Amino acid sequence: MSLMNGTNFDHTKLSALQKVTLRAVVMSFLFFGLVAIEGMIMRLVSTQSIDPLPTMFNHPAHYFSIMTVHPIVGIFGSTYQLVFAAFMFLVPYLTKKPLYSVKLANAVWLLITIGTALAWIAAFVWQYAPLYTLYWPLPADTKQFKVIGGIVFIVGVALIMLGTLGFIYNIYATIFARVGVHKNKTTKELLISGFGIDGMLNLFNKLRGKPPYTKEPALALPVVAIFRGTVDTFLDALVILGAGILVLVYLIFDASGHALNVAAIDALLYKNFFWWGLDLVADGLVLIYVAGSWYLLATLITGQKLFMENVARAALMLELLVSWMVWSHHLLADQGQPEMMKLISGEMVTAFELLTQGLALFITLVTLWKARPLKMTPPLAYLLGGLSGFGLAVPAAIIQADMGMNRVLHNTQWIIFAHVHIALIVGLYMTLYSAVYVLWPLVTNNTTLWSKKLTWAHFWLYLIGGIGMGAFAGMAGLEGMLRRHLYVHGEFNTYMILAAICGTMILVAWALFLFNIVMSVGVKGLIGIFLPAKDNIATYPSDLDIEK
Repeated sequence: MSLMNGTNFDHTKLSALQKVTLRAVVMSFLFFGLVAIEGMIMRLVSTQSIDPLPTMFNHPAHYFSIMTVHPIVGIFGSTYQLVFAAFMFLVPYLTKKPLYSVKLANAVWLLITIGTALAWIAAFVWQYAPLYTLYWPLPADTKQFKVIGGIVFIVGVALIMLGTLGFIYNIYATIFARVGVHKNKTTKELLISGFGIDGMLNLFNKLRGKPPYTKEPALALPVVAIFRGTVDTFLDALVILGAGILVLVYLIFDASGHALNVAAIDALLYKNFFWWGLDLVADGLVLIYVAGSWYLLATLITGQKLFMENVARAALMLELLVSWMVWSHHLLADQGQPEMMKLISGEMVTAFELLTQGLALFITLVTLWKARPLKMTPPLAYLLGGLSGFGLAVPAAIIQADMGMNRVLHNTQWIIFAHVHIALIVGLYMTLYSAVYVLWPLVTNNTTLWSKKLTWAHFWLYLIGGIGMGAFAGMAGLEGMLRRHLYVHGEFNTYMILAAICGTMILVAWALFLFNIVMSVGVKGLIGIFLPAKDNIATYPSDLDIEK
């Protein structure tokens, strides 16, 4: 047992599917470290008062360039990689079928990694900083930003979206492959199950006193969530890719000396189009994927059948429809946005997300409760942490789905911390950590973790740090601290220093987690993950099982 050799990890015995999964996981956590460090730099800059930081970090242009690329690295470079890795492994495991293409899976993590790196380079080197919203015509503005920076940034985002489309194709090609347990299933049956229509029909027949439409749905519930969330992933990728191509066209024409008229694009129409796609990441993709992950983790941890499974299937379908119609809550304070769109999309439909996500949380908790007594293991602890994160973050968002409250809160640190950071850092990531610990034996051939104490230290530092950072920075927002604004006179130092302390806890937790993993697989094993597999097996190891 050593730093070089790890515990009992042997990369030579990993299948191609295991290796491609671990490659994406490694890149995900490296990008998480980068985004955590960036976040701490922004906390330091935003809380300075008298003594300036080094010029490179003190300059406003660099501050806003970090702010621009921060969510790109965090959401796409880290979160997408981890989610995609988990699902490209889980779909073959749950369907008992091989992944459609390991080569395509390798292309996915490479494209997302390279794309994220290019976007980061554009921000760091050329300080391209149109902020993450990319509101028109800011991303095509060559007076404030260098053309080369914009081109590199957009090309990076385009590569991320191409990688995303590759993931989607791989998942659907695997689900719809009529082999194994689906050998005798038709495409129609798989589609009906994928969209949760069978769950709705079962509920409808039960109300009418008739036999269920199907006792054995074609797809397991977690696969249904993956299927349905991937619909939003596809739409999101098309929208962001389309917006990126538009910006790229303007930048290329500008570089050639034939600048196009930015006024030819309606800024409000562009903003609605962009937010419709971008919101699918949060209100569609994340919520559906997370609900499916909760259901899977709850059943694996307890060994019990999911409580109200047909309702869960139907609720996932409702969440999909709701996710397509809620984007306007981002534009409630926009004076040009039509009032009826604000009222219907921004307020009324958005309120349904409290119902759909609350139902998912309730179903998961009841499933756990019915299986008591349960031993408090890392997977269970992280699952409860993820549930707590969304239990805090979703109501924090719904508060703002009101035209009056939105004017007060939306442009402050409340939205970006009390909602976004707690949702992602605590809600989403702790759910994913639970999945990591559940899948660890399966993906690594029962490799022993180096230290259980470090696992628990990571848990408590991460949970307290994540909630604390979101809460303290959110309180600064309640006091009037605006987002996307650089404060240099220490106006909100007390809150932001406390938030920075909690952010440091997250950074330390990440370091402990990374150290624990490296000590488990060893440096040789870590390098071996990126070496070619001896075989091209695209299925999960049949001699292992999650329950073990």
